[in-house]
Amino acid sequence: MAPHRELDGSSAGGQFLRTALALSILENEPVRLENVRGDRSTPGLRHQHLAVLETMAGIADAAVSGAELGSETIAFEPGLETVAVDGPSSGTGGGLEGGSYAVDIGTAGSVTLLFNTLLPLATVLESPLSVTVSGGTDVAWSPPLDYLRYVTLPLVRRYGIAATCEVDRRGFYPDGGGAATLRLAPSRLERIDLVERGSIEGLRVYSTESASLADRDVATRQAEGALERLDREPALDVTERCEMTAASPSPGSALVLRVDHGTGIAGFAALGERGKPAERVGEDAADDANRFCRGSAPVDRHMADQLLSFLALAGGRVRIPAVTDHVETRCDLLEAFGVGVERERAGETAIVSVASPLAGDE
Repeated sequence: MAPHRELDGSSAGGQFLRTALALSILENEPVRLENVRGDRSTPGLRHQHLAVLETMAGIADAAVSGAELGSETIAFEPGLETVAVDGPSSGTGGGLEGGSYAVDIGTAGSVTLLFNTLLPLATVLESPLSVTVSGGTDVAWSPPLDYLRYVTLPLVRRYGIAATCEVDRRGFYPDGGGAATLRLAPSRLERIDLVERGSIEGLRVYSTESASLADRDVATRQAEGALERLDREPALDVTERCEMTAASPSPGSALVLRVDHGTGIAGFAALGERGKPAERVGEDAADDANRFCRGSAPVDRHMADQLLSFLALAGGRVRIPAVTDHVETRCDLLEAFGVGVERERAGETAIVSVASPLAGDE
């Protein structure tokens, strides 16, 4: 048995666990995590983290210890025979079997965070992978489903990730009950160079309400609140506006704004809350979009974090709005796996670069 790479999550949350599991599979290297979610008020595995661990173990035929609620120590050893790559920016043909999986988080735990964990695995798939997850599709502390569908996936597809997402039903807090399917195909990831932002090209608006809120026109009011709040300079022409009423076991709403520009896309989201006017939901998302448009980074703050695993695989450079705690934590974890990650201040932004990606070590 190969020795486990020792990792300490005492100053991190669930993101550390999810990224560590993905890197373990991508590198076909066993890991041992101590102090899982150590900086949270309730450390250890919760339902959504246990669901991620069990899903990754099933896909990678991994041997696992500590897979139980509340566990603060886990060991994870992928059962892959090889993880070969084809060139410095691709993992196609890497020994990870695809197949179909169904996952029930059992709570309103985030569906999108689990999907984000799976996306880099497309680079080591030998055959298509389909994962259907039941849980929360639009919940706090995670990207809403439309952010994943209309921001994350279109952007990573530009660099070679073959991924689609199908929605069966929405699940808002506290009951969850949503369901969606992520489909991945074997993919060749290209180098990511996303430093300069092109001119602003347009705005897309995706506003969703549960059926229980339809009589209050929540989806329309969210969209109108956002459009009223957006800065007039630069002008954001609305190229798509989608207002949807969705069946859900819980009342809730979500709004996602997508800004298209010459070199990429960025997204901004807000969720409805009890007692919060729908217009204010739209204004919150618009405030974030306004800050983005006044800056120079080509990606938003949340995408800055999400792109780092792909950067570690393919190499390249990305200008990000700021080095947040999430960005710093993920960079530290990548460095623990031997990835040289450089962070350089660039005015009000920062540039993150990887010269020697993981795949280049093969």
